[in-house]
Amino acid sequence: MASPMLSTAMAPLQGGMLEFSGLRSSSSLPLRRNATSDDFMSAVSFRTYAVSTSGGSRKAPTEAKLKVAINGFGRIGRNFLRCWHGRGDSSPLEVIAINDTGGVKQASHLLKYDSTLGIFDADVKPVGDNAISVDGKVIKVVSDRNPSNLPWGEMGIDLVIEGKGDIPTYVCGVNADLYTHADTIISNASCTTNCLAPFVKVLDQKFGIIKGTMTTTHSYTGDQRLLDASHRDLRRARAAALNIVPTSTGAAKAVALVLPNLKGKLNGIALRVPTPNVSVVDLVVQVSKKTLAEEVNQAFRDAAANELKGILDVCDEPLVSVDFRCSDVSSTIDASLSMVMGDDMVKVIAWYDNEWGYSQRVVDLADIVANQWK
Repeated sequence: MASPMLSTAMAPLQGGMLEFSGLRSSSSLPLRRNATSDDFMSAVSFRTYAVSTSGGSRKAPTEAKLKVAINGFGRIGRNFLRCWHGRGDSSPLEVIAINDTGGVKQASHLLKYDSTLGIFDADVKPVGDNAISVDGKVIKVVSDRNPSNLPWGEMGIDLVIEGKGDIPTYVCGVNADLYTHADTIISNASCTTNCLAPFVKVLDQKFGIIKGTMTTTHSYTGDQRLLDASHRDLRRARAAALNIVPTSTGAAKAVALVLPNLKGKLNGIALRVPTPNVSVVDLVVQVSKKTLAEEVNQAFRDAAANELKGILDVCDEPLVSVDFRCSDVSSTIDASLSMVMGDDMVKVIAWYDNEWGYSQRVVDLADIVANQWK
């Protein structure tokens, strides 16, 4: 997935991400977990553009909802809309347009019926040839592959959620407090970076990371092939549902974009596996402060109850990947699998829903932009 971005002209975030709560209830969830709870090649990017008919940044009153367009209605685009819809009237955002080259019929059908998320608990239907309705809310659908032809200016769009690219990077709970409205395009990083960065931040603050490696065992994505077929990556050219596919990931190195002091200290790979959703990070680091597994887990519990509430969770139950489907948090530490070897080598396992959990952070970052809009 690539990394999401935003463009605006705002004042610095006041208070940052302390006490960040994320989403705790949603009518779009097919199941519930009572949890408090990407690799740049596999994250879907999220760009938001502040546009107007004159082409410049458009300022809106803080009490008004920002008008949002979704450019690309694939896995993250549809997850984003479900997450936004689940927040109801409390959201400072209003989705009014979608660009989907598949057209209205496909957009409404794939939003309503999802093999991973289940049936969307909302009344979704086409409205003529150019719009869909979600619980009575009409959303215009345009179909154009050329960004210069998209009618965002004439529609008064404030933010565009776009499914590609990378630029200035922010991760909720890690460095989102540094965001300013002067950043015209920003990135939400990737799903794996959103999982990795929060607990890496805790490890580095508490124990000091010297160096380390990361492996993400990642569900297959739309970039892979259903059957063996041509692909620039010869491994990803092989049938996704039949193979464990080693491939590259920029997630570990990308942590340095949000935690600059870790530049050059982390690297990693991805193993794509035949599951449709939910992935798991395996991190091994050498630390400067001697410690025990219990101390490592306690550091995570403390952070999850305080500054990373709603972003990080700790699980003590013997669960498997499907149990983390539709988890709202960015990463869930599997406490029973934490290890310390020789008092300075730490191994941590963290689960994440690479679609739903990531899409929650996309909505959260868009909310931050909206709430700081001047």
